[in-house]
Amino acid sequence: MINLLDRHALHKLVVLELAVRSLQHDYVQLETLKMHKLYTTWTELLLKHLYPAYTTQKRQLAQKQIRIVRWRKVDLYFSEVLIATAGEDIVLRYANQAIKTEVEELLMQRFLSSIAQ
Repeated sequence: MINLLDRHALHKLVVLELAVRSLQHDYVQLETLKMHKLYTTWTELLLKHLYPAYTTQKRQLAQKQIRIVRWRKVDLYFSEVLIATAGEDIVLRYANQAIKTEVEELLMQRFLSSIAQ
């Protein structure tokens, strides 16, 4: 069983992981754009600011023996995340649109804070 504080940290890790994975996926596609140097720089900047938070969050949960095992798309609207803990495996279901919106908000927030520096 995951306590409330760990569940919040786990949700934060899920959002961070999805943000990092999305940026890494999109990074490959940027070469086809006309202004790819600009978009590549923005993506690298975002990854530079996100990755330390992601690794810290992942490390903190790993110390408590909590880790993400895999993502599975259930259907068009929902995805499941398999979480391994010391005692049991837990499946969390996320609405694709809700988690996408949360990732976009995180990326916008991080992008704006990174260019303000």
